[in-house]
Amino acid sequence: MERSDYEVVIGLEVHAELSTKTKIFCSCPAEFGGDPNTHCCPVCMAMPGALPVLNEKVVEYAVKAGLATNCTISKNSKNDRKNYFYPDTPRAYQISQFDRPLCENGYVEIEDDEGNPKKVRLLRIHIEDDAGKLNHDEFGGGSLVDFNRAGVPLIESVSMPDLRSAGEAERYLKKLKSIFEYIEVSDCKMQEGSFRADVNVSVRKKGAKEFGTRTEMKNMSSFRSIVRAIEYEANRQIEVIENGGVIKQTSLRWDDVSGKTFQMRNKEDAQDYRYFPEPDLVAIRLSDEYIQNIKDNLPELPESRKERYMSEYSLSEKDARLITASKHLSDLFEKTKDICGNAKLSANWILSDISRILNEEEMEPDQIPFTAEQLGKMICLIENGTISSAIGKKVLTELFENPNDPEVIVKEKGWIQISDEGAIKEVVMQILEANPQSIADFKAGKDRALGFLVGQAMKATKGKANPQMLNKMFLEELNK
Repeated sequence: MERSDYEVVIGLEVHAELSTKTKIFCSCPAEFGGDPNTHCCPVCMAMPGALPVLNEKVVEYAVKAGLATNCTISKNSKNDRKNYFYPDTPRAYQISQFDRPLCENGYVEIEDDEGNPKKVRLLRIHIEDDAGKLNHDEFGGGSLVDFNRAGVPLIESVSMPDLRSAGEAERYLKKLKSIFEYIEVSDCKMQEGSFRADVNVSVRKKGAKEFGTRTEMKNMSSFRSIVRAIEYEANRQIEVIENGGVIKQTSLRWDDVSGKTFQMRNKEDAQDYRYFPEPDLVAIRLSDEYIQNIKDNLPELPESRKERYMSEYSLSEKDARLITASKHLSDLFEKTKDICGNAKLSANWILSDISRILNEEEMEPDQIPFTAEQLGKMICLIENGTISSAIGKKVLTELFENPNDPEVIVKEKGWIQISDEGAIKEVVMQILEANPQSIADFKAGKDRALGFLVGQAMKATKGKANPQMLNKMFLEELNK
């Protein structure tokens, strides 16, 4: 049978590290990095007799995430022990939530592969603590454990198996990441592991009602890798089934270099973790007033901001969607337009040249090195005729490489636009004298000859001539 005879079923378990100052059950700093084992104490290293105390900010952030994803918030939840041994889990159990999570039955809206609106159901969002990190020494033949990350607070968002393609999975993850960034509960820096996903994949014949056996790819923190892994794993499962084999429920590791999955261990079920209520922590009781206060103070979400950009600044639906997909780009747009007073130009620079450079350099929007003030000043320089748009592109490249005041950059580089009529007239006459064929072409009705002449003049002035003045003077001379 063909791949088209099968349907892919995908569910995602997304772990987002919360942006609290301290860990979930102790007062150690939760920030990324630091020398190994310097953000630790007896509690997060699970020393005998050291008792956990729940960080209230963790509950607040989890409730914010639940409200922003249309969940029902539980007014009576608890923590549970999830028993398993990993070398980087100091207690040999994780403090998580089992049957009474903080947030349940939400949804995230995306578009399916045909561009139609689709609701991806969220089974739950619960709180738990992160594990430490093993650092493997390939040369020494051993591993060292760093407990700095142990106890960093997480929210785990568990989707229902509603996704039907790698593209839908990618759009869902990007939407969830965007929501968490907007409500400022997580920085979602995938390169630091603060937004990562366990990807569950199964396949079934089209029209079948029963789900196939799923496999799970653990701790994936790259959209590109997730898309590749889903495509590979779906094809692998179809091939196994078509060859008469049986899919086993396993946990897999995705290898980005070979583009293949490898088995780590048999996949556990809930009963394997032997959940029971955490005896060292009290139940979490939330009042209606507490939940309503968080709801009333939720920041503007991406969908709302998109609609506002379309109505207030006349941006197209596509442009508004692309800008608001990233809180960092959206914030850059907001501040830039306020400085230069031109929303359309601000959007154009962000969606064209800035996005192009980010793609070429494989940078995230939060890695943009310059400020909105600097971008806004650059646009002002173009608007008031100090520099041309062509020079603006050079200034932008310089802002990425050596951020500075755009006025200083154009002065130091000698990029100030030539707007002196006499100087421009001299260039126009030189270009016309050197290109008699273009003059003949223009007079014969070939309008593109004008564009060629202007381009030659811009080249001769290294992009510094005022293009509007060039157009005007060329037309005056050509129409004589």
